[in-house]
Order: sequence, then C-alpha cells, then structure tokens
Amino acid sequence: MADFEAIVVGSGCAGSVAAYELARAGKSVLVIERGNFAGAKNMTGGRIYSHSLKEVFPSFEENAPLERKVVRERISMIDQKSCMTMEFSSDELEREGQDSYTVLRATFDPWLAEQAEEAGAEFIYGIAVESLMKDEKGAVCGVKAGEDEITADVVILCDGVNSLLAQEAVGFDPPSTSTMAVGIKQVIQLDEETITNRCLTASSQEGTAWLFAGDSTHGRVGGGFMYANKDTISLGLVATLSDLEGFETPIYQMLEDFKRHPVVAPIIRGGKVIEHSGHMVPEGGLNMMPALTADGVMLAGESAMMCVNLGYVVRGMDYAIAAGMHAGRCAAAALDAGDTSKAGLAGYEQALEGSFVMKDLRQVRNFPAVMEHTTRLYHTYPRMIGEMLNGMFVVDGKPIRPMKSVMLPILKKVGFMNLLKDARGMMKAL
Repeated sequence: MADFEAIVVGSGCAGSVAAYELARAGKSVLVIERGNFAGAKNMTGGRIYSHSLKEVFPSFEENAPLERKVVRERISMIDQKSCMTMEFSSDELEREGQDSYTVLRATFDPWLAEQAEEAGAEFIYGIAVESLMKDEKGAVCGVKAGEDEITADVVILCDGVNSLLAQEAVGFDPPSTSTMAVGIKQVIQLDEETITNRCLTASSQEGTAWLFAGDSTHGRVGGGFMYANKDTISLGLVATLSDLEGFETPIYQMLEDFKRHPVVAPIIRGGKVIEHSGHMVPEGGLNMMPALTADGVMLAGESAMMCVNLGYVVRGMDYAIAAGMHAGRCAAAALDAGDTSKAGLAGYEQALEGSFVMKDLRQVRNFPAVMEHTTRLYHTYPRMIGEMLNGMFVVDGKPIRPMKSVMLPILKKVGFMNLLKDARGMMKAL
C-alpha cells in the first residue's frame, strides 16, 4: 500500500487547489513545497480573475486576503518622453464572476494552503522533490526528496515553470528562450489614501490594473505592469529571454529606468520598496505545452505552461486554479476507479478541453509568436503615437496645419505596408 493516495508537488494556486479537491473527496494527500511557506517561491504581477476561484470557493470574498477590486483598466504606449494611455471603466468589470482583484501571493497562497489543510491535506515545507519514483512498468509511483522516498498512487506536478520533474514525468525538454520571459517586480509601500488618490478610484477597496508597452523595456519584446494594492503598488517588467540576450541593459536597470519615467514616477513618489523578486514566465502558449498526463502523473498550472499574455490582458492564475480543480477532481475519480494509468487519468485532459483553459489556449495559440516578431510594437509605434499626438495637442502660435499634412509624414516614416502587415497579423492571431 502506498504512503499516500496522492502527492502534490508545489503549493501555488494549482497545487493547493488540487490538494483541496482531493482532500474534500476523502483522499489522503501530501503537498510537498520547497519554499519555507506557501507562496515563498511565487511571484506574479498580482491580479486574479474571480470566475475560476468561485468554482472552488463560492464565497471566497468573505475571507480571502484580497487587496483591491479592479475597477479601472489602463494600457499605455510609452517612449522616453511621451505616453499615450487608454483608460477604461465599466459596470461589467465589477459584476460577480466577471470581477478581478489584486493580490499579493505571499498572503494569498498561504490562505489557499490553509483551505486545503482544513479539508484534510497534509503539507510539508522546505523540502525539494529531487526525482520521481517509478515502478517496473515505468509508471510514476512516488517521489524522492532528500533521503526520503514517499510513495503514492498518483503524483500531481505543480512545481512551477522551472519544473525539475516535468522531463522525467512526460519527457518535456526545457523550453527555448524565445518562449520564456523573465519577470521582475517590486512591491512599493504607500498609504491607502495616497494610492486611492493617485489611481483615481473612489475608495481603498477599488484599484487599477495598468499595462505598459514601449520604453518600459527599452524597446525589447515585453512590457511593464502596475497594480494597486491596499497600501502597496506592485510594479514590474516582463521581457522575452531571447530578446535580452546580448542586450546591454539588464532588466533590473530597465526597472529602475521605468520607475523614473514621467508617467510612473508621480504614482510611486515617496514609496518604499519592501519586496523585490524575479520569476520565469512561460509565454509560448499552447505550442510550448508538455503532455499533461502519463502513467501515475499529472501536470497543472505553470508546470504545464498555462499562461497567456495578449498585451492587453495577462492571465495565469485563473488557468492554474481551474487546472488544479480539474486535476484534483479527476485524480480522485481515478483513485475511486482503481486506475491511475494515463488512460485512467484521461478525464483530466477531457475536462480541460471542455473548459475555458484549453479553449483559450487554442484560440490564441499563434499570438505569442506574432507578439515576438512584431517588434515595432516596442519602439516604433510608441514613438509614432507620441509624434502624432504632439501634432494634435502642441499649440505654439503657428497657424494650424491640416491634420493630413501632420499625420501623413509620420505614418510614411513607419510605412503603410508595415502598419497593414502588423495589424493583419495580430488580428489573424486573435
């Protein structure tokens, strides 16, 4: 008999939710986390969409450690001296099931783990799973952690984008640098009222999500983000690894320059940096995903590369929570049936295919490549927009010029065919 019916490696969103579902189904489950606590190794921009969390915890708003409800969306195109921002607010953003919240993973992940523990899951921290155990037929039957060997009927890998076990589990080779990005984030402390006033929200319960393209990454493929928390601001950058290779400015310097940009500096003025972190981010979408199951093992969350960056929205936590939910429920069903082979775990992939997770990833499977190759988004277009808006808004006492004579020379510098090609490529990919 195995030591546990299920072992979950990693206590992020996917891992804790999978453990919760297994424990709720009455299964013995052990969660092994290499960090000293749940969330110790996790970093995110800091926004969670409520729809997937509600499937697991219908009343999560009552006790989850949420920061602010996002009521305002901003997207900016910036160069060194200008910024064009689109701002959007709507009642639809606040409707139940359509709403989203800023979170800090250092407090949110322990809350998720607590829910799983209360349901009956066991957690151990500060231990790295070094390899998987396999039986004589090659099926995963447990894990090796230090000198310990712990057996289980099924193992669920939720150990993040830098999974040490995915290759051993399903033959997944490390992804290329063109499909991976590096994220860097600072949490900057300010008082609640200052954040509320600077983000133009009505109260300390309301917040802003803000994405940046252009000079935030010095024209490299990537972008910046800012999220308003209760008494902190999460500010950071994400940039594609392959585009950073050989570039003279390291990403930590990019972040310092970003903080000094004329549109960012007033928001964080007087703030104190209380956290600095970095993280790898999977950005290749469906085309970089590994197999999700093998005999005795399943992958969920970032271990399965479940992340989407569309430029105007970035998602990962809602995919991880949904995948963890389906993994836990399907593993419990497989245990009940006495079959944790790849065939016995097929319900997991079927559940994901029927959910928004795989439908989303299939819909935008070509978009990451388009974003990577449409490099004008990160330098040419922000500069073009700045020049066009200067032509519209600068008043210097000279006679007003026809708008066509202002805009056409700027557009010609970029090239009409380039504009059409880039717009067509992005529309096709979406």
